[in-house]
Amino acid sequence: MSPVLRGCLWMSGAILSFSAMAIAGREVSTNLDTFEIMLYRSLIGFLIVLAVASLAGTRGDIKTDRLPLHLVRNLCHFTAQNLWFFAITVVPLAQVFAIEFSAPLWALLMSAIILNERLTKNRVIAGIAGFVGILVITRPGVNAIGWAQLTPALAAIGFAASAVTTRLLTRTERITSIMFWLTGMQFVFGLICAGIDLDIAVPTAANLPLVTVIAICGVTAHFCLTTALSLAPASIVMPIDFLRLPLIAAIGALMYSEVLDVYVSLGALIIITANYANIRIETRKS
Repeated sequence: MSPVLRGCLWMSGAILSFSAMAIAGREVSTNLDTFEIMLYRSLIGFLIVLAVASLAGTRGDIKTDRLPLHLVRNLCHFTAQNLWFFAITVVPLAQVFAIEFSAPLWALLMSAIILNERLTKNRVIAGIAGFVGILVITRPGVNAIGWAQLTPALAAIGFAASAVTTRLLTRTERITSIMFWLTGMQFVFGLICAGIDLDIAVPTAANLPLVTVIAICGVTAHFCLTTALSLAPASIVMPIDFLRLPLIAAIGALMYSEVLDVYVSLGALIIITANYANIRIETRKS
């Protein structure tokens, strides 16, 4: 099997993982709030990372040299992930995923500020196009915009900030160290936020498998994505991720009777086109 085909198959695994996490997250939200979901997800993820690191012999890669940057990165990711889990409970799944696709475009703009990367003409155009796509989906002049509609957009910005700080960390840190502090710190954040009212709900016997699915899929999604990018060019791999939208739209229609709004489709098309065009241009340059 060629590396490109293997990369595409790994990317398909990421798509299935992200979609399964969204479904499980919505189902378990009837028993747990978003902080509690993140608490249990991070705890299980932390145990998985420790187990894999022990088996692979990479526990020695865990360092404390860049704890402040780990803290910033994980605060961004924790905030974004909580907003995302909240969004999938109050906003149609297709709309959440469509807006989430703007995260790479926000990351382009942040990279220019934080990483001093050159802000080229195509990157500016891609960023503007992504913002226009969000406006088409949310239609602020027609619909009343509340927290429900803003949460997926804010989550996308948070994920972009997390991605940029991750790029900074990868210059000196190995993946085991990044994943260790990711799950460890977010477990602490989740414990504080979920326990601030001194009332932490425990997953029921029926919900425990769903919480486990969320934790496992959170790990496998990023592992599949990273593996796919190591096997095939981003210009081939990343557009496959856009299949998440029709897949989750079909799931939303079948499981939750959600209707796919034409404006969601149009806005998603704008965001996806901007992403794809920028990937192609950046790949040709490199």
